[in-house]
Amino acid sequence: MKGSEAPVSMTRPVLTRGRSVSKVSQIGMPKPPSSESVEQSGAFRAFIAQKGLRATRQRMAVFEAARSIQGHYTAEDLMKKARSLDRSVSRATIYRAIPLLIGSSIVREVDVGRDHKYYLAEAGSATFRAQLICESCETIVEVEAPFMEWYGKAVAAKHGMRPISQKLQVTALCERCQKRKTARL
Repeated sequence: MKGSEAPVSMTRPVLTRGRSVSKVSQIGMPKPPSSESVEQSGAFRAFIAQKGLRATRQRMAVFEAARSIQGHYTAEDLMKKARSLDRSVSRATIYRAIPLLIGSSIVREVDVGRDHKYYLAEAGSATFRAQLICESCETIVEVEAPFMEWYGKAVAAKHGMRPISQKLQVTALCERCQKRKTARL
């Protein structure tokens, strides 16, 4: 079954106080794609076609994986999820697809100054977001910081410049790591 097809419902009898009642279930069936997902899929397909690339089964598995992972994730996390959707997805496919996902605004890259980058599915928010990063466990918390966008534009304009990008990252210790650190002392 292709991911864009509607799931097939199965009717299973369920016993309720001795009576058999029919219940519709979708156990093991994929959810129908949301209109937002279909729209993003179309936009991604158009973006890669503009680059002269095909929407291969593997690329689309990476796309679906990137959209479905909750929170921040690494390329390795993306590879595991994509391979769960299509076993033929290779590491090279992941690393070639990531710039396409970023370029098409499907995901956002978060560089926290480590040896690897994190990615986050774009939620469609136009508000500037800052990151709080735990120094110990690398937990990343995104917070809205609309004042930063204004501040960056104002400072750049004062010096006759136009901002291209900006970021605010605060390195800290999360509550769990603070407790661990206190417990060791």
